Amino acid sequence: MRESKLTGRIHSLESFGTVDGPGIRLVVFFQGCPMRCRYCHNPDTWAPDGGTEMTAEAIIREFEKNKAFYRDGGITATGGEPLLQIAFLTELFTLAHQKGIHTCLDTSGILFNSQDPALTERFDRLAAVTDLVLLDIKHMDPDEHRKLTGHDNTEILRFARYLEEKQVPVWIRHVVVPGITDGQEELTCLGDFIGGLGNLKALDVLPYHTMGEAKYKQLGTAYPLAGVPAMDREQAAACRKVILKALQARRRKDREENGKENLN
Repeated sequence: MRESKLTGRIHSLESFGTVDGPGIRLVVFFQGCPMRCRYCHNPDTWAPDGGTEMTAEAIIREFEKNKAFYRDGGITATGGEPLLQIAFLTELFTLAHQKGIHTCLDTSGILFNSQDPALTERFDRLAAVTDLVLLDIKHMDPDEHRKLTGHDNTEILRFARYLEEKQVPVWIRHVVVPGITDGQEELTCLGDFIGGLGNLKALDVLPYHTMGEAKYKQLGTAYPLAGVPAMDREQAAACRKVILKALQARRRKDREENGKENLN
């Protein structure tokens, strides 16, 4: 079969990833990202013209080199922001599906636009070959989200609902940063929102760490969260309990309302 001429810009590959989806996975770090998250630990993936050009077939060949180890895993596209290269991402996932490989997308959802029918069609094609989405919700408040990332979160939340409509399973990821994303109101709001998603399969609450600070120094860039302490796992676990409490409350409320509707 002739290899496609379409290429993607890839920052790097991780052969045996264990934290980016189920099982052991080939993790593909896409180059380029429109977000500027203040706690990003991969600033070297931001520039869209960096990385190495690769075809989807070349990435699949890398997967097949260690196929026996990926039996319960698959391929995860992360970044950077994979949706910045949606055509190549769709080609990669389509080829993976043809070979029976589980596909997982780790994304912020920032490039979704519910008001653009042509773009929605491209997302529809991608959704058809995506087995799981790891959706990073940075902050529920739109103003605070803009302060944290440089962007509003309206379309990100619409993307979460779009995935529910398309019946694509979702794992929600939320990084808890001391004094920024760990407030009770923020966590409760997040729990209420995701409690209303029928496609929710898991919740990862990730403690903020400062390991990315060294990369900023190497790039000659000031670290945006200098002085903010790392969050320990116990604090992150406490934050997760707050989210789950609100999630469960939302689901109870929805069940009660559905019950009332059925009686009418």
